[in-house]
Amino acid sequence: MRAVVLSGGLTHDFPATTACLVELLSGQGIRAEVHTDVDAALRALPGAALLVVNALRWTMTGPGTPDRYRELAGTEGESPSQSARARLAAHLEAGGGVLGMHTASICFDDWPEWGRTLGAAWVWGRSHHPPIGPAVEVRPEGGHELVDGLAPFTVVDEVYGNLERAPGTVPLLTAAQPTGPDTHSRHPLLWAREHAGGRIVYDALGHHPPSYEVPEHREILRRAIHWTTHG
Repeated sequence: MRAVVLSGGLTHDFPATTACLVELLSGQGIRAEVHTDVDAALRALPGAALLVVNALRWTMTGPGTPDRYRELAGTEGESPSQSARARLAAHLEAGGGVLGMHTASICFDDWPEWGRTLGAAWVWGRSHHPPIGPAVEVRPEGGHELVDGLAPFTVVDEVYGNLERAPGTVPLLTAAQPTGPDTHSRHPLLWAREHAGGRIVYDALGHHPPSYEVPEHREILRRAIHWTTHG
């Protein structure tokens, strides 16, 4: 079984976190094919069981994008080609899975179908996270097999807030932001859904390697890989 992993982008140690994901995939007998080019990754999907997006790839020109990113759009901004987008549609129609990690919700801001697939999109000026800081308590919710039987756990990670979520997404993990103006609201950090023929999991955790070392998070990711690939 093969997985295509899209990795790379700004402000994160994607080589290190992708190595964590490759290890988890290998542990379930899945060969990971890592790409840092968006179109190359999507073109590699035929025959793959899973697409993993552990990357920060977007146009950097959309509404509300901070100037510090707009200045880099000419060299760092990316948008998948139409043919590459069609490969994702075909992947889902064939029953392929998608695992989106952390910044996957920021990716591909000019491709609405990506947000509909993932079930979430970052909205500049509304979505936010405080600086990574003290450990937060992450609470499993509901009875889905991704979290069934797991107790609350702590992790040092970013807690994304106010993502634009697709209707019907059911949170499977929640946490409160540890600092900032609102430390009482709990934000959804994980969900699993079916869309356009495929199974999709979005996990908003995974900013840095220590997040992947937390046993409960590793177990959730193992289950996510199993579920999205119909294992």
